[in-house]
Amino acid sequence: MKHTILVIRLIFVIILSSIYLMSCENDEKKVNAFFEKKLGVDKILNVTSYMSQKGKMKAKLTAPIMLRFQDTSSRIELPKTLHIDFYDSIMHIESKLDALFARYYENDNKVFLQDSIRVYNIKGDTLFCKELWWDQRLQKFFTEKAVRIHTPDMIMYGQGLSAPQNFKTFEIYKVTNSVIRVEN
Repeated sequence: MKHTILVIRLIFVIILSSIYLMSCENDEKKVNAFFEKKLGVDKILNVTSYMSQKGKMKAKLTAPIMLRFQDTSSRIELPKTLHIDFYDSIMHIESKLDALFARYYENDNKVFLQDSIRVYNIKGDTLFCKELWWDQRLQKFFTEKAVRIHTPDMIMYGQGLSAPQNFKTFEIYKVTNSVIRVEN
């Protein structure tokens, strides 16, 4: 009799446990969403950043907002304008850059600039374009898009450009038009 009661209790416990385990079911989408890796976005306001190479300051960047995305390829976005001053070896400003948007690809050390870009040097030469790449390793600007350059004595239009970061010289790949200013 004791043996029968023990078996009945055991069967009862097994049945209750089975019912309990069957009732515990999670929605697979909810479980996956819970364990999904959350991508971090750091937001910094009123940014001033200094860039140096071999202990010498090369540039100073200012922007009202900076977003740093930490996903498969780390990148930084400056979505609300930016200004960069580029310095020579004795800390004099040799060129400046303004744009409305920038995306910095940290792994490639390249910056994609977009919208109302203006690069100018101490001689008064000014580059205007809508898209521009800045390769920080090579310290140069380049684009395949339309460009306009104003110098003290002419205005040049073209398609594509390459120029050093100091913007002392430049090469327009395909000059489409130019206007020479003549003083009376």
